[in-house]
Amino acid sequence: MIDLYTAATPNGYKVSIALEEMALDYETHTIDLRSGEQKKEPFLTHSPNGRIPAIYDRDKELSIFESGAIMVYLAEKTGKFLPTDVVGRSRVMQWLMFQMGGIGPMMGQANVFYRYFPEKIQPAIDRYQAEGRRLFEVLDTQLGKTEYLAGDYSIADMANWAWVRTHNWSGISREGLDNLARWHNAIKIRPGAERGIAVPVDIRLLRGDGEENKKDTEDFIKGAQAMVQGADKD
Repeated sequence: MIDLYTAATPNGYKVSIALEEMALDYETHTIDLRSGEQKKEPFLTHSPNGRIPAIYDRDKELSIFESGAIMVYLAEKTGKFLPTDVVGRSRVMQWLMFQMGGIGPMMGQANVFYRYFPEKIQPAIDRYQAEGRRLFEVLDTQLGKTEYLAGDYSIADMANWAWVRTHNWSGISREGLDNLARWHNAIKIRPGAERGIAVPVDIRLLRGDGEENKKDTEDFIKGAQAMVQGADKD
């Protein structure tokens, strides 16, 4: 049994998608980011950096933090969605690291300056949205060569999709990227992916498909603004 400590963010969805796709038994523990629960015990026992998601594998008595590390662990535990041969594994790891080092940070900063920061700093918004678009173009080029990022569907696809699907929220255009759109739609209809983005709660405003609820959106922005301002004071 896996204990999942998470919240409704793309990084959280990466792990819940993986758990669903791998058909693992897990129990969800929602972390209240607005109250700062991620900065307190007992969560810090599982995630020393105070960031979601984290898991605890009861069978191994092991806590793991960092979403990418969790996905690799789960893939190795189940023998699914990560090749065991050196070449295949390397291909998946490259695209997983692409998300960890590029897509996630750039879209995250776009979210901060485009949606959450109280002052609109246009050069910062432009910078992160432009870099996000450039990274989308890298994905699109790769997906013109292969059905999925590393050939077969893998944890790399789960990780990148959990972020790319929220492109509207980041203000990053996907126009003209037909390969990326094809890939996005193929994953969107996977039952495991659809279940994964409803854990711990289905936040429609993050789906990037235009289905937004005004009150939910306003509440989410207020919470995110509070977290951004709180981080500035740390």
